[in-house]
Amino acid sequence: MIVKTEEDLKSLQEVGKIMGTIRDEMIKITKPGVTTKELDDFAGTLFEKYGAISGPKGEYDFPGFTCISVNEEVAHGIPGNRVIQEGDLVNIDVSGSKNGYFADTGLSFVVGNGDQVLYKICDVAKKAFEAGLTKFKVGGRKNAIGKAVYQTARANGLTVIMNLTGHGVGRALHEAPDHILNYYDSWDKELLKEGQVIAFEPFISTGAEEVYQKSDGWTYATEDKSFVAQIEHTIIVTKNGPLIITQ
Repeated sequence: MIVKTEEDLKSLQEVGKIMGTIRDEMIKITKPGVTTKELDDFAGTLFEKYGAISGPKGEYDFPGFTCISVNEEVAHGIPGNRVIQEGDLVNIDVSGSKNGYFADTGLSFVVGNGDQVLYKICDVAKKAFEAGLTKFKVGGRKNAIGKAVYQTARANGLTVIMNLTGHGVGRALHEAPDHILNYYDSWDKELLKEGQVIAFEPFISTGAEEVYQKSDGWTYATEDKSFVAQIEHTIIVTKNGPLIITQ
């Protein structure tokens, strides 16, 4: 989507704020002993409260309002009876729409006290996001974003998931551009446009560079049980720099 009017901007900011709020409220109640279904049910009440529609459920008939991935799960985890434990790595991904405008956001975090490597990948995901964010410039090359993410991961002794990417968003949950890679591809020379709306989501891994889809038809995981952390925000490219609407 390209933001063209003040209505576009205000509507995107509204839905972005809602998705960010739902994400943060879910994180607050993610404690040892709670199930992922309980977290998702709570999200459902918030979608209703804010008059918004769940992206995964509304667009893809996903069996949950949000995607909740734990430990070896990387993305699109199905909410269920899994009980959150002390030290778990959890990713909460919230996307949805209001009045025909969409936003998408996600965050990985450690519940309570966990292994130091889990804190490290969450920290490096944040650094990689910040590095990539500096490349969100009108006329900038899309592949510069992935280059910054990958270089940050490697500089910290980690790597990236190559077959999960960011994407365009705005009037649909997934739209052009269909990918924002987390590594450098010399052929990916598309230029960023003013007003372009993008869901930017680095995935930082302890080892694996690809994920596979589990037999449930939704959940992505790593074959070797590598841990992966993600941070995702919806961003509008402006001549004054990137505008994050899901913070």
